[in-house]
Amino acid sequence: MANILLFTDQISQGYIILITGLVIVFSALLTLSLFFQHGLPVMLYLYKIITKGREKKIKDIKVEADKEFTGEIAAAISLALHMYLNEQHDNENAVLTIKQARKLYSPWSSKIYGIQNRLK
Repeated sequence: MANILLFTDQISQGYIILITGLVIVFSALLTLSLFFQHGLPVMLYLYKIITKGREKKIKDIKVEADKEFTGEIAAAISLALHMYLNEQHDNENAVLTIKQARKLYSPWSSKIYGIQNRLK
C-alpha cells in the first residue's frame, strides 16, 4: 500500500512540474508576442520623435570639395593602406608534419587483465 501512495505522489509531483514548466514557457511567449506587437512600435515612434531634428536625406547633404586634397595625397594614403593590410598576413610554409606520439604502457588501460579468469 505504501508503494502505491509513493508512486501516486511521484506522479502528482511530475504533473506539478509539467504544468509549471508549461505555464512559464507559454507566459514568456505571450509576453514576447505582446512586446513585439505593441511595445516595439511605441519604442520606434518615440525614437522617431527624439531624432526628428537630426534626420537628413542624402539629397540635402552638400558635397564640398577640398582644394588642398590632391592626387598625390590620395595615392600616399592608398599605398599606406595597401602596405598595412598586406603586412598583417604572414607567409607560412604549408607543409604539415605529423609525428606519432609514443604511448607508454599502463596497466590501468590494458584490457588483457579484464579477460583472464583468475578464480581457479
